[in-house]
Amino acid sequence: MLSVTALQTALEMGAIYSLVALALFISFSILNIADLSTDGCYTLGFAVGATVTLAGHPLLALPAAMLAGVCSGYVTAFLQTKLGVESILAGIIVNTGLYTVNLMVMGWRSNLSVFGADTLMSLVKGLNGSDWWKSWHELIVLAAILAVAAVLIAFFFRTRLGLSIRATGDNTAMVCASSVNPAFTITVGLCVANALTALAGCLTVLVQTSCDINLGTGMVTVALASLIIGETLFGRGSIPKRIFGVIVGACIYRLIIALAINTRVVPTECFKLVSALIVAVAIASPQGRKMIDLQRRKFAARAAARKEERGC
Repeated sequence: MLSVTALQTALEMGAIYSLVALALFISFSILNIADLSTDGCYTLGFAVGATVTLAGHPLLALPAAMLAGVCSGYVTAFLQTKLGVESILAGIIVNTGLYTVNLMVMGWRSNLSVFGADTLMSLVKGLNGSDWWKSWHELIVLAAILAVAAVLIAFFFRTRLGLSIRATGDNTAMVCASSVNPAFTITVGLCVANALTALAGCLTVLVQTSCDINLGTGMVTVALASLIIGETLFGRGSIPKRIFGVIVGACIYRLIIALAINTRVVPTECFKLVSALIVAVAIASPQGRKMIDLQRRKFAARAAARKEERGC
């Protein structure tokens, strides 16, 4: 049902979406904060990455985008921890402000293209002249970056600071009683999460060679779908298990989208609707399982009662 090219593209985008899903995993699952600045931060990542690449510094595109994401996360955390703004409102405020910031970074243009310029992907492609490397180098690079990010996140949450961040999301009062500043842990967590989101945006422009100011719209829905699919399949276990579940969930999400588009069951114009439906199904699946189990128990109880009546 999927060609090799379509499968490769789906896995590439799945690897990129995994980074955004990991960002939402940190903010939503670990810190218990609804960060709605994801869309704008994703756009900021590819705007900064494209601008730095076009300036002749392809190797600096990734760290520059991540640094921009850290700044976005810091502003969001500052609104929450210092000014007392609710997390949802803080995300909306930052997301709205980032639209203008992204336009400024892109030179007041609505789109940028790095086609023909030296990028990280083109440099990696030149390392090997074989045909298979030219065909699969982007997926290999994305998988390597994702693997490094996943390992670093798993290791980070085993450190004292990482454990403090996890404790902040579970019980803020306990963290305060332990002489840990929750404002600091929230700031660090959001900075790390937004750095991952911006990294994903930068990788998107390197793969697609172009970016649009509205490309990040709905990215928080994509990340939420990936996160929930992963948690539904793998449950809530250890941090490495949950990280692996998030990555698998993002890849499954992208494969579902690819199947829907390539089989022409759903037109391309309905992409956002399909995303919303996947999120709704993923969120409702745990409750659906409970309802199914409850109905099975009811049927079993009724069957047992009927047997007893017949026996009497």
